[in-house]
Formats: sequence, structure tokens, C-alpha cells
Amino acid sequence: MSTSDLKKIKLLLLDVDGVLTRGDIVYDDNGVQSKTFNSKDGVGIRLLMDAGIPVGLVTGRKSAALEHRCNNLGINLLYDGVHDKAALLGEISTRTGFAPSEIAFVGDDLPDLPIMNLVGVAVAVADAVPTVCRMADIVTTAKGGRGAVREICEAILDAKGLMRGILEGYGVAF
Repeated sequence: MSTSDLKKIKLLLLDVDGVLTRGDIVYDDNGVQSKTFNSKDGVGIRLLMDAGIPVGLVTGRKSAALEHRCNNLGINLLYDGVHDKAALLGEISTRTGFAPSEIAFVGDDLPDLPIMNLVGVAVAVADAVPTVCRMADIVTTAKGGRGAVREICEAILDAKGLMRGILEGYGVAF
């Protein structure tokens, strides 16, 4: 995978369970589901979105916790309860105006493979199932829910030459 491949990315799509979370699904005694999100991943998403690169979520599960996280981060592209992620890519492309070749998708398990095969850059988190890692263009060094999303956000920003300016805005001198 070359930097030029990430440089062309105009939209980042993410799976949720196992990518934005560690993959655990927790229910309380009342059957209410909760999720744990990594704050550093959230900062990476905001950095990318603030740089004009939208982020969307495509997941098979519906969750009120996920809706709250999207509202918190300002994510407007939420597709939950999706069983055929690849079939949704055309709708996403039409809605956003970005060709599949300008989209990256981060996944971790077999249901993610069909969409990963259609996008410009397919990313697997470090603890994705082995088949997904083999099929991905990039495998992060961080695990899902433990900074993998931050890693790919910064890689896209770096490839586009934007990361240095962001760091300078935080007082990092070069």
C-alpha cells in the first residue's frame, strides 16, 4: 500500500463492533446494550472530519449507544442494521458523491469482506480474523477499539500532507 492510495481517500467508512469497540457486546439485566468506545479513536475521527474528510459507520447491529456516539462526534453517515454492506456502497457513493475508489473501509470480520473488496483502500484492524487481514490492503498495528481508527485517520491525514499542520496547531515544532 502506497501513500498515494491513502492520498486519494475522500471518505472513511468504519465497521463498529471490533473496529470502534473491542468487539464486546454487553447487556445489563434489563437487556440494555452498552458499548465502550476509545477516546483516542474519537479524536482521530474529529481530526479527519475537521480536515474535510467525512467519516461514516456501516454496521450490522443497531444500538442506542452508537447513536449517542455519532451525535457526540458529529457523524451524519450512520448505516446500522445492515446485513449486506456491499449492496449499500452504491447508495453511499451516490449520497456522498465519492466513487468507491475514493473510499476506505475498516473492518474486522467476514461480513466486512464484500465491501472491502469494492473500495479503494481496505483496512483491517490488527486483531481482525486472519482472512480479513490477508485480504486487506493495510493492517493496523493497533487493535480494534484500542486506537486502530486513530491510526488510519492519522495515516490518511499524513498521506494528504495535513498531519504536520495539525500537529503545529497543537504546538509541536518541527
